[in-house]
Amino acid sequence: MNTKPFTSDLGENAVLITRVADRQWHALDDDLVVGRGHAQHRPDGRLFVTIDAWHEAAFDRLAEAMTAELPTPLYTVVDAADVELTAGWMRAGFTIRRREWEYVVPTDPRVTGLADVLPPPGVTIVPAGQADEGQLRAVDRAIRDEVEATVGWQSMPAEVVPRPEGDTIVDPSKYAVAAAPDRYLGLIRVVRVKRPRIGLVAVRAGEQRRGIARALLAHALGTLHHSGSTAAWAEVHESNQAASTLFEGIGARPMSSNLELVR
Repeated sequence: MNTKPFTSDLGENAVLITRVADRQWHALDDDLVVGRGHAQHRPDGRLFVTIDAWHEAAFDRLAEAMTAELPTPLYTVVDAADVELTAGWMRAGFTIRRREWEYVVPTDPRVTGLADVLPPPGVTIVPAGQADEGQLRAVDRAIRDEVEATVGWQSMPAEVVPRPEGDTIVDPSKYAVAAAPDRYLGLIRVVRVKRPRIGLVAVRAGEQRRGIARALLAHALGTLHHSGSTAAWAEVHESNQAASTLFEGIGARPMSSNLELVR
């Protein structure tokens, strides 16, 4: 356990920054916890940090201690409306890397207009958990290479950024796919934790504009609707106009936006 004193504006005593566990820190003012910091690797291999502090000074000292001990690059995500938190991270040397809009997506086909949507001829939808893992990884790799060659994979949702070994498939059971007889053409990932999240919808470049993405959404949202979920959530990079148009076309509405910052 490491303890490092800093001069403090909070009281007569110095603030103590204490590492209480692996990648966990507390800020103490006269033995009172006035802030907590935490670092955690995401499935994609990137290291994200969070700080919950009562005072600006405690935040700054936690950020100083954490960034001194942790390897770079470091990432964090903040609500774009939280100006004070964003400013705190920028004081710590972070810069804005990307903005994502969070959409709330209705699942009722009477609202989305997807009730009668079917995949194009020769294409079938394979439900989540039934996809062939080899073909799933092949279509994921092909789409990733296509995206990287054009707008860049950094335009994709933050949680599907490639892990160090270049694999974005964390849990194959979360993916439904659009299948042709000889290969998979597209995929959709839905994760249920506290609420259903559409983490990714993607189609091979040569198969786009055939209605495959809408068919994947129709399948995934219909499945959620039948299971009792009235809404799902999705994040869209601010520059991805095609994705924004797709979601807004089925009645989805932006509710908030998040900033991803990097040091």
